[in-house]
Amino acid sequence: MLVDNLKAEIGAYKNFVLTYFPGKLGYRLRYHYYSKRFARCGKHVSISPSCIIRGEQNITIGDYVGVGLYNYLYAGIEKEDVKIQIGNNVSFNSNVMLNADIGGNIRIGDNVLIGPNVVLRTANHAFSRRDILIKEQGHTAGPIHIGDDVWIAANVVIVPDVTIGKGAIVAAGAVVTKSVDDYSIVAGVPARKIGNR
Repeated sequence: MLVDNLKAEIGAYKNFVLTYFPGKLGYRLRYHYYSKRFARCGKHVSISPSCIIRGEQNITIGDYVGVGLYNYLYAGIEKEDVKIQIGNNVSFNSNVMLNADIGGNIRIGDNVLIGPNVVLRTANHAFSRRDILIKEQGHTAGPIHIGDDVWIAANVVIVPDVTIGKGAIVAAGAVVTKSVDDYSIVAGVPARKIGNR
């Protein structure tokens, strides 16, 4: 019991140091650590300090990916199908959450820009029954797919069962509840088409 507790405590300190280690050495340490634990990790992947990553064995990342400060990548804890797939030349600003913890999957294409405070979540709480508390009804899940050459601006929320088409733009503050056509520009709550590129 004491040995198990000591191992858990040492593991917690190791994760703390890895997560918050500053400077170039910190970036190198995180890349070295995660490149061996992700399902796939490309070259020139930059993971900033203060990122929380869970279920790394269910994550694939392409080449030239930048993960900004305070990002959260949740891909489940058990070994399952890859739940988060990130293409090449993708940039995440600060405080971005990719949450595929409770079913669904997130697939992000190549050359994608994701602004600060963006949330992609593949599950919502079930709520159809009134005789059971919402928190006890479980979740409903679905995929989120982001095409190539997409710009998702600041403070956007994308819910399950949404595809953002190639070359689309999602304006700041939008809540995307329906799929977006290629090269469309959407804005608002809920997001509606306001133009084309």
